[in-house]
Amino acid sequence: MTDFLPLFPLKLVAFPGEELNLHIFEPRYKQLIRECEQNGTTFGIPTFLDNKVLDFGTEIELIKIVKKGSDGSMDIKTRGLGIFKIHEYYSIISDKLYSGGDIERLTGKENGSSILYLKILNLTKQLFGYLSIKKDIPKNTSSFSTYEMAHHVGFSIEQEYKFLTIGDEIDRQEFMINHLENLIPIVKDMERLRKRVEMNGHFKNIIPPT
Repeated sequence: MTDFLPLFPLKLVAFPGEELNLHIFEPRYKQLIRECEQNGTTFGIPTFLDNKVLDFGTEIELIKIVKKGSDGSMDIKTRGLGIFKIHEYYSIISDKLYSGGDIERLTGKENGSSILYLKILNLTKQLFGYLSIKKDIPKNTSSFSTYEMAHHVGFSIEQEYKFLTIGDEIDRQEFMINHLENLIPIVKDMERLRKRVEMNGHFKNIIPPT
């Protein structure tokens, strides 16, 4: 079963539960947000990559218009709801400036493994340690989802999009763990190289061979 959804393609990946702040200035999206405010409707953010709108995106609800400019521009707060897949994309809609599509709302298994959550947290702590990043991460392995971590583990936008298309939480956990296990050795080597470069020019107490 498909439903029509107004679409706001962006060069980013939005995830369910994510709070996203946007500055709206294009006429087509000013129209879209005004309608969402007036009618209490939602819109979709599909990922725009390689000059095309990709099939998967996240349905978005408008939380608040924080600021309105004299030119009609807006600063808005939004929240991601759920994943959808576009079945038919319409770049032009009659009487509208914005695009839209016939979409299917997707559901998957959201119950992850507490053991895998713990592994993700430990690997993320390692990554942050090597990169000297101070950022809060979930402490309770049973009260977060991988979507909450997806912007914080060093995914490229292509990897984030691939992650968005994975339906089951355990599969997302395994994807994230595999990424972290591959990334951390690279970061460790970079840190080792940085320290070597920093030591260049320092006096060294080197004991020659006998």
